[in-house]
Amino acid sequence: MSKINIIATNKEIKLNENDFIVSKTDVKGKITYCNEIFMNIAAYDESALLNINHNIIRHPDMPKVAFKLAWDLISSGKEFFGFVKNMTKNGDYYWVFANITADYDSSGKIIGYTSIRRKPKQEAINAIVPIYKKLVQIEKTGSMSDSAAYLFDFLDENNTSYDELILNLQGV
Repeated sequence: MSKINIIATNKEIKLNENDFIVSKTDVKGKITYCNEIFMNIAAYDESALLNINHNIIRHPDMPKVAFKLAWDLISSGKEFFGFVKNMTKNGDYYWVFANITADYDSSGKIIGYTSIRRKPKQEAINAIVPIYKKLVQIEKTGSMSDSAAYLFDFLDENNTSYDELILNLQGV
């Protein structure tokens, strides 16, 4: 299953307050488990998601640097929090506040990842959208390294870290 032919719409799907989207992946990002809420919101059935890379739901408005940051953190065993704009099978979009953690085997080796997503605060999305737009613009005209430099300069100028920014926006 590929999203190459999916055209992004301007229709937003809103999560309910009590929705928790859950998925698990292997170490390469292929989905090994997805809950019913995930399937319903993303508009894919289980067979279209299992063993497919999680980026099947990646929205083109998301900066690549956000996913690099996430992978750098989780592959080193650290926790990731972030706001993610995802795309459904028909091109609609939905925002989530994501938490991704590593899963370990009995010897302490990372064997996969668990992602739990819930409804983000609208104020947080309003604050993050202009940052993401700037990062995507930089990536289109420059490189992911340029967008990372912009992001870390932004964080320094605002005297905050990535985690502090994200968690404060969500009110965690």
